[in-house]
Amino acid sequence: MHRVVIVGRPNVGKSSLFNRLLGKRSAVVADVPGVTRDLKEGVVETDRGRFLLVDTGGLWSGDRWEGKIREKVDRALEDAEVVLFAVDGRAELTQADLEVAEYLRKKGKPVVLVATKVDDPGHEPYLGPLYALGFGDPIPTSSAHARGLEDLLEAIWEKLPVRHIESGPEVAAIRLALVGRPNAGKSSLLNALLGEERVIVSEEPGTTRDAIDVRFSFRGQDFVLVDTAGIRKRPETLVEELAIRRSLRAIEEADVVLLVVDPFQVGDRELKLANHALGAGKPVLLAVSKWDRVAKEEAPKVRRELKAKLAHLEHLPRVFTSALTRQNLDRLLTEAARLYELNHTRIPTAELNRWLSVWTARVQLPNFKGKPLKLLYATQPEVAPPTFVLFVNHPEFVTRSFENYLKNRIGEDLGLKEVPFRLVFRGRREEG
Repeated sequence: MHRVVIVGRPNVGKSSLFNRLLGKRSAVVADVPGVTRDLKEGVVETDRGRFLLVDTGGLWSGDRWEGKIREKVDRALEDAEVVLFAVDGRAELTQADLEVAEYLRKKGKPVVLVATKVDDPGHEPYLGPLYALGFGDPIPTSSAHARGLEDLLEAIWEKLPVRHIESGPEVAAIRLALVGRPNAGKSSLLNALLGEERVIVSEEPGTTRDAIDVRFSFRGQDFVLVDTAGIRKRPETLVEELAIRRSLRAIEEADVVLLVVDPFQVGDRELKLANHALGAGKPVLLAVSKWDRVAKEEAPKVRRELKAKLAHLEHLPRVFTSALTRQNLDRLLTEAARLYELNHTRIPTAELNRWLSVWTARVQLPNFKGKPLKLLYATQPEVAPPTFVLFVNHPEFVTRSFENYLKNRIGEDLGLKEVPFRLVFRGRREEG
């Protein structure tokens, strides 16, 4: 797939441009330099084909992470076919803009100069100084008002090599969101899965400030790995609050949620995250990280403590892993793919109703004033999560204990206890 990379100094609107081209709010945007530190990827679909768009951290930022950011931009540019050089169209050129321009000239990649934040067409005559950067005509754009995007896409396709143009639907990929509390080991785990330091890792909590999407293939299965900001009890800044909102949205957009659990720090936060995911119909895989730090003789005790603290999540699969030793990394992806398939299970109607007859024969059905509940038939109209609709004579006769009985039977007999299936009762008159 074509690869287009957005580059520029901090706070020139790179993430806003990224979001607008993708057509969705994917990156955290705030009026604070250095919000984006890692690489973000997304597929842009156009009439002429599709390309992979990469958002990068701001160069020449003075940020303490500047060296790490530069390494990641260097890596992104190695495979780039076109670079979008983003410059604030409403501000004077800065020394940082000139440094970025010189940096890109040395890279020798095709560059499209993008003047951002040009909300008013009347401002376009004032873009003359941008020619000093040496990349030809600047394309005026406004992410806030969706101005100039067609011209920008046309310029991108003119720079892309024609022989690589792709069309048709994007290959389906499993979207796997890594979530957890700050410093639980999410970024280290993602880097280990990829075999490279794709996202910045630090012992300082809160290093990841946005949800980072990375495409990845494992044994023929495509994944989109999503590293998210750690969920704090109380966000301390606006950027943290926005990042946490994006993390929660990443859960809702995921196919499978990988809940990364630090074995030395477990509590209500993990339960809340799991419940949020399960409530959104997303299967959850528990990844107990940093297992290399658990001494062999202490492992049974730590396992027992984890089991007690996560008792409400006992039905969820878990993998004990380590980014450092690479323990069980393959199993994480294998389990994630299995949960994805399980969440897409569809039970034939005939088979479902055979089981329904078995279940109702084993239990006394609820009744109201001598009138019994009757289960007429069942269907499964949806997957992801599997949703079962049971037609009954009187939905109000369904008791909580009877509903729980059916949920247990569906989980056990249909093999769905590891995914958040749904059960719906609907009224229907008996025939005849």
